[in-house]
Amino acid sequence: MIVQEFLLFAGVGFLAQIIDGALGMAYGVVCSTVLLSFGVPPAHASASVHAAELFTTAASGSAHLYHRNIDWRLFVRLAPFGILGGCLGAYVLTSFEGDAIKPFVTTYLALVGVWLLFRSFRKIPTNPVPTGIVAPLGAAGGFLDAAGGGGWGPIVTTGLLGAGGAPRYVIGTVNASEFLITLSVSVTFLLALLTGHWEAGGSYMEHATAVAGLIVGGILAAPFAGWVIKSVPERVLLRAIGCLIVLLATWQTLQLLELV
Repeated sequence: MIVQEFLLFAGVGFLAQIIDGALGMAYGVVCSTVLLSFGVPPAHASASVHAAELFTTAASGSAHLYHRNIDWRLFVRLAPFGILGGCLGAYVLTSFEGDAIKPFVTTYLALVGVWLLFRSFRKIPTNPVPTGIVAPLGAAGGFLDAAGGGGWGPIVTTGLLGAGGAPRYVIGTVNASEFLITLSVSVTFLLALLTGHWEAGGSYMEHATAVAGLIVGGILAAPFAGWVIKSVPERVLLRAIGCLIVLLATWQTLQLLELV
């Protein structure tokens, strides 16, 4: 049973990282949606995904650093606000019962899926990114990433691309800064657990197998992202992942309503 669970989540982590590495988004959203579908509480799902992302974002960020895909001026304006938003989101998420917040998290993930579908039908022009949107976009992305278990890429990458940012530098910068946001969110979860603020966190280690699977799958997928972005059209990936997220969120909604 443990081996089967590990292999299942390794597969989820692999596919999610392939998509994330190619598009600069969706690892957290995909993994969180799957975890929630298996009945994992929202706070545990978010903590699990961010623990896995410590490894996958480090690998992805290093690759973008090597290929010089990072806009450092954008990085220093984006990352600090993402860290603040992420810490706040993790604190809020650990302050409520999982059953109470799960409908909101499910709704948010469904909206992200719809947005990805919508974006796949748009052609986004390339222009300089307005300075004024970077800070609020980073703070919102960090907050929703922690509170929803994913969303840094869908919110920030799409926002910057929608504002006209060059895809290469937007994806590279967002991926590189994601490691710092992930680290800050993970530290916040750990502090909440150690200080007793996160009362339900004691059972977190029950999901260690899933976390290990996500880590291994994500790391194995990292080298293939470059091939995917060259071989598979972006619109195809966006539509596929958007449909998957919406379907999983719909299934979760039916479970919450006790219709299945």
